[in-house]
Amino acid sequence: MSDRPRPLPLLGTTRHGSRDAMTCLYRCANACDHPVPNTSDNPYFGDLVHAEVSRRGVVRAGAVGAMVLGFTGTLPDTHAAASAATNSPARPPTTPTGGKGIGTGALTFKPIPPNTLDTFVVPNGYDHAVLIRWGDPVVPGAPAFDLRRQTAAAQARQFGYNNDFVGVLPLDKGGKRALLVVNHEYTNEELMFPGFTSHEALTVEQVKVAMAAHGMSVVEIERVAGTGQWRVAGSGRRPYNRRVDALSSTLELTGPVAGSSLVKTAADPKGRRVVGTLNNCAGGVTPWGTVLSGEENFDQYFVGGDAAPAADKPRLARYGITTTARYRSGSRRWERVADRFDLAKHPNEANRHGWIVEIDPYDPDSRPRKHTALGRFKHEGANVIVARSGHVVVYMGDDERFDYLYKFVSDKKFITGDSWVARKHNLTLLESGTLYVAQLGQTSAAEIDGSGTLPSDGAFNGGGRWIKLVSGNRSYVDGMSAAEVLTFTRLAGDQVGATKMDRPEDVEPSLHTGKVYVALTNNTNRGVGSNPRPDEANPRTANRHGQILELVEDRTDHTAETFTWSLPIVCGDPADPSTYFAGYDKTRVSPISCPDNVAFDATGNLWISTDGNALGSNDGLFATATEGPERGHLKQFLTVPRGAETCGPFVTGDNRSLFVAVQHPGEITGATVDNPASTWPDGDYAKPGVVVTWRLDGGPVGS
Repeated sequence: MSDRPRPLPLLGTTRHGSRDAMTCLYRCANACDHPVPNTSDNPYFGDLVHAEVSRRGVVRAGAVGAMVLGFTGTLPDTHAAASAATNSPARPPTTPTGGKGIGTGALTFKPIPPNTLDTFVVPNGYDHAVLIRWGDPVVPGAPAFDLRRQTAAAQARQFGYNNDFVGVLPLDKGGKRALLVVNHEYTNEELMFPGFTSHEALTVEQVKVAMAAHGMSVVEIERVAGTGQWRVAGSGRRPYNRRVDALSSTLELTGPVAGSSLVKTAADPKGRRVVGTLNNCAGGVTPWGTVLSGEENFDQYFVGGDAAPAADKPRLARYGITTTARYRSGSRRWERVADRFDLAKHPNEANRHGWIVEIDPYDPDSRPRKHTALGRFKHEGANVIVARSGHVVVYMGDDERFDYLYKFVSDKKFITGDSWVARKHNLTLLESGTLYVAQLGQTSAAEIDGSGTLPSDGAFNGGGRWIKLVSGNRSYVDGMSAAEVLTFTRLAGDQVGATKMDRPEDVEPSLHTGKVYVALTNNTNRGVGSNPRPDEANPRTANRHGQILELVEDRTDHTAETFTWSLPIVCGDPADPSTYFAGYDKTRVSPISCPDNVAFDATGNLWISTDGNALGSNDGLFATATEGPERGHLKQFLTVPRGAETCGPFVTGDNRSLFVAVQHPGEITGATVDNPASTWPDGDYAKPGVVVTWRLDGGPVGS
């Protein structure tokens, strides 16, 4: 019997947004075609004292944590440092070069029009180049890519497939050399192997190739002749270059769950070491110079849930793992290579995935760590800010329909400086702390009818609180131990009444204002059938286009347990009355659909990438001011090729270079390697890759 993956009948070729059925199949194993995992009935709590907040009335954040990088003279001592309380402009981790950088913050580029071209489009006055693509050498000595003679040994030394998160960290004081750190979320074997017929027909070696194409890459890059362009360093030792994959890389568990019975297996009776990292989506760069990577749709890699112990099945189902059949649609059949993916034999293996991974790109011999103190769910990513108290705060979203928004506050305080002592300490910050889940209140609940019409107070807004789930080894959830709360965090959120959101993906604090921005991608199940009705934070029925949520911690303290929130952007066609752009003139705004990742440039502008544009054009990257008269003036900066999604993005600290990952180009039903739907970037067949964009005159991007 063939297991050739295909879209389910009657569903057409698109699922949420305009994402093709092929992408739904390979990226998340048709998650939207399965029942919503969250079946809890969470009530909303009443309006809070600080609930009433409007676009003009949000308290401006004061002193916030800022990321300011310091360096020492030799490469092994290249480490990051941050200020725990400063009003200085924050910079992402690539140092300015002293050229035409930074800028005033005004977004002066002419927006590009929506399009469906099979190319990468940037505004006039800008250029771009492919920095690295699938199969390019990463580890020195890696063989050249050979499409028809792929091997796992080669792929384990080459750039992986379907790049998502992009981080750039400095290697020198002058901003001429840096480390590119990239996630490889998933593979599409139909677009990787000529003659593909089914997963069952793949050779064992081909399955190993796919496993090796997952994970992460660390690649040394260099600036081109003092411009905003970068290229892969092609000579020298390049000691930092490495691959982490799902086939053979070993990662370490830290925190309260490490060593518990929930993560022990026959291969790892101590419950301390995990082979592989799966479905790495977005991430974040820490103030101490490491990269966080979120394991997202890990459920699709496991089989045998029907034969798992009966007591485990409700927990497996809450994480989207099929418990009524051995295989779910789109099963990758990795158990043919490693039986750890068979839950009938190793029911705890699934508990070892779905964590935040921390990798130290400056220490190529270090083992990446899975931090259990940050909870286990479908992590889109994790972004860090240092609170005024010195504690580290991490914001995270669970990318599932009707799932939750989280934050983590470290027990220990961040130590400034780039000494080995400081960095050794800071590398432990995510091993112990307090995990919270968000509960949002509403100011105009009775007025929310699912149409997207603004309430009479002129804003979608409210107050909220962070509900404590666990602190160190102490659980605050009745009937669950700390290890259980952290391993089955979704169930803990269900029990305490967390607010069901429309796919909370990337969550990032602004280092300028301290405000936190959440990309809520979409939720076509909202208010449909017996699914939860619209609410003020998720105000539209059958939400196809998504929204951006802005969260302000009380007293501008990121360790606070209460906050206010509002929706500055409700996405879609500006001509649609259900859309909103912070009150800005919508005739001047670019259409946007399905926000996925968010980032900030050095002057505090918000950049938003999209995934699954439901307006019929290619996905892209957009920018807007978050403060002042231009707040809400959203402008489209670039588009990616046909079938692709815009991932990343990352703006260097001098504002002269913008990196994005072009994920799954040409991923359109019916496409194959030999009959591609996209020929980006080389004119032959589609290859995921990372692109750098810069201004031709050397000035700051966007300005």
